[in-house]
Amino acid sequence: MTDQPRTAEPAPDGTPVRSGLSPRKRQQISRAVQYVVLALVVVFLALNIEWVQLGQNFTKPEVAAETLPALFTVALKNTIIYSVGGFVFAFLFGLLFALMRMSSVRPYRWIAVTYIEIFRGLPAVLIFLFILFLPLALPGFEVPGGTYGQGILGLAVVGSAYMAETLRAGLQAVPRGQMEAARSLGMSHTRSMVSIVIPQAIRIVIPPTTNQFVALLKDSSLVLFLGVSGEYVELTKFGNDMASTFANATPILVVGVTYLLVTIPLGYLASRLERRQARGR
Repeated sequence: MTDQPRTAEPAPDGTPVRSGLSPRKRQQISRAVQYVVLALVVVFLALNIEWVQLGQNFTKPEVAAETLPALFTVALKNTIIYSVGGFVFAFLFGLLFALMRMSSVRPYRWIAVTYIEIFRGLPAVLIFLFILFLPLALPGFEVPGGTYGQGILGLAVVGSAYMAETLRAGLQAVPRGQMEAARSLGMSHTRSMVSIVIPQAIRIVIPPTTNQFVALLKDSSLVLFLGVSGEYVELTKFGNDMASTFANATPILVVGVTYLLVTIPLGYLASRLERRQARGR
C-alpha cells in the first residue's frame, strides 16, 4: 500500500485541500533525520578523539597484567563476600520489616514504616559513614566480623529497606485463600505464614530480588568509605589504588569490565525469570 497525502474538507469552491504528508511519511522522515544526526555525531567523535592517547591511558596491556591475580583472588573475592553477606542479611531484615509493616500490631507497623522511610531516604554513602564513626559514638563497641562485618552491615542496612517493600508486595500478591485454607486445616497463623505464604511470596519476588542483588553488588563499591585497605579491598578501591600506583587509568577499565562480567549475566537471569513468571500467570 502506497502512502497518499490526506485530504481535508473541500474548499468553498469544491476543490479538495491537501493537508500535507501522511503520518507514516512524516515518521520516516523523522527517523531518517535522526540517523543522519547520529552518524554526524559518530563521525565528529571519531575525528576529534585522541585515540592514541586514550589507548595509552586506558588500555595498557602491561598495566592490566599487573592487576592479576589480585584482581580475582582479593578484590573480586571481597566484593562477592560483601555483596552476598549484605544480601543475605538484607533479605532477612527485609522480610522481618515486611511482616512488621503488615502486622495488626500498630507499634510494629510504626517501627517498620519509620525504618523503611529513613533508610530509603538517606544516601547510601551516608549510611557507610555512620557505620565508620559508630565506634566514636559508642566507645568500646565493635561490629562483629571487623572490616567484613562493617561492609556487610552497611549493605544490609541499605538493601533491607528496599527489600522490605519488595517482599511486602510479594506477600500481598499471595491469594488470601491460601491463608484461609491453611487455617481451616488447623494451622496457626505463624505456621501458615512460614509454611504456605512466605514460600509462595519468595517465588513471586525472585526476579526483583535478583535485581536487588545486582544493585547491592554495585553498592559494594561504597565499602571504600570505610577506609579498607590491604586484604579487605573490593573492586573499586583496588582499581583506584592501582590507577594511582601506575598513574594510569587502565585498572579502572579492567575493574569496570570485571563488574560487567558479573552484573550482565545476573541481569539476563533476572529478565529470564521475569519472562518465565509472566508466562506462568
